[in-house]
Amino acid sequence: MIVRKLRLDQGYSQEQLADMAGISVRTLQRIERGATASPETLKCLAAVLDVDQRDLGKDASMPASDPTTLPRLAEDEREAMEYVRDIQGFYTHLAQYVIVTVLLVGINLWTSPGFFWAIFPAIGWGLGVAVHGLSVFEVINLFGRDWEKRQIAKRLGR
Repeated sequence: MIVRKLRLDQGYSQEQLADMAGISVRTLQRIERGATASPETLKCLAAVLDVDQRDLGKDASMPASDPTTLPRLAEDEREAMEYVRDIQGFYTHLAQYVIVTVLLVGINLWTSPGFFWAIFPAIGWGLGVAVHGLSVFEVINLFGRDWEKRQIAKRLGR
């Protein structure tokens, strides 16, 4: 069984599960990404999630070589989780853009109000954010699944 999947199935947030299990949120995040957990931590999580500790131990001992990889899930669950991560990445990118642009406009108005130079990075970065959003929300799909399949087949010589 997978800790993250069990947590989501039971409707707990990471904060709620960590609080009920008596562990830190950071520890729970690491376990959900595949880091190994102590037997005591697994026992606490198993008690809250109402599962056998041995089932959780199988997941928690998965190698944590790449924190971006998802645990073994059904294909549709894996795709849904990847999509949510992509959306989260876009909103993070958008927030960074807005914060930095506001700071640049403030610096521009304070240092040289006669020349509005902040528009240039705002336009350039704004185009990047727009393309990122169009790609994430699949309005345009330059490098979609079909492209990936063709490239994999090309590299494998098929």
